[in-house]
Amino acid sequence: MRDPYDVLGVSRTASEAEIKSAFRKLAKKHHPDQNKTDPKAKERFGEANAAYEIVGDKVKRKQFDRGEIGADGKPRFQGFEGFGQRPPQPGEGVGGNARTFRWSTGGPGGDPFGGGEDILSEILGGFGRRGSGPRTQQQPQRGEDVHATVAVTLEQLVTGEKMRVDLPTGRTMEVAIPPGTRPGQSIRLKGQGRPGTPAGDALVTVEFVPHPLFRIEGDTLRRDISVTLDEAVLGAKVRVPTLDGPVTLTVPPKSSGGRALRLKGKGLPRPGGDRGDLLVTLRIVLPEGGDADLEALMKKWREAHRYQAREDEAEA
Repeated sequence: MRDPYDVLGVSRTASEAEIKSAFRKLAKKHHPDQNKTDPKAKERFGEANAAYEIVGDKVKRKQFDRGEIGADGKPRFQGFEGFGQRPPQPGEGVGGNARTFRWSTGGPGGDPFGGGEDILSEILGGFGRRGSGPRTQQQPQRGEDVHATVAVTLEQLVTGEKMRVDLPTGRTMEVAIPPGTRPGQSIRLKGQGRPGTPAGDALVTVEFVPHPLFRIEGDTLRRDISVTLDEAVLGAKVRVPTLDGPVTLTVPPKSSGGRALRLKGKGLPRPGGDRGDLLVTLRIVLPEGGDADLEALMKKWREAHRYQAREDEAEA
């Protein structure tokens, strides 16, 4: 194995801070999860880790500098008596022919990685290694989102009724429809999706049930109402159905067919809590089967009071 100082690119007199900084840079540069397309990244990453285990630990670094351990962290053979070795000193060995060493388990607290894993966790979000080989830490897996649809009537939207929704997870939820929700919009239910860390969300798409009376234009509702000829000419008060129940609408005198009258606050809820309006369009309806007196009156009236009702009548 290469000299750990050479691997880290530092001198033998480098400070602890310089060694840690050098290892930090190499770990970030060569981590396998950062270099998935480089087959040699794992090897360089492991070499940097092994080097830091030696010189990044105070005890092991001194042992290496004294020649007591090699670059692989194993004790070096010290030789036998008679081969240029000094005589063993008291307490230095067993039987006078072997040197006794005390081995450190690594960094503070007995961590065999010597603190390198903490550095990796800091710069790579929890990736690290122990021992002689790199190890990738399993990252939490977020649960999948699920989707569902809820059909809402306009009356339920106005009253704020909570809707029951069956989710693909098998769970049934009660969902409040926020004011201002429109068809096709989704409500996110946090943590109600597939299990995981964290759990996924449930996305509930809101659809409106078609109403037999009202047409939707944003937060405005529209509907038609039939009036008789005399009501249109002379004015009247008529009952008009709304989402909140019937109300009385005043038809002004001389109202033409197609005129839209506004009922404020009778439309759909808005995000701010108020409501849009209901526009009621007048449709003049004549008696079924005709009426002889009405026809005679209209013939006489037309002869004396004919007027232009269409803009293009003069061009015809």
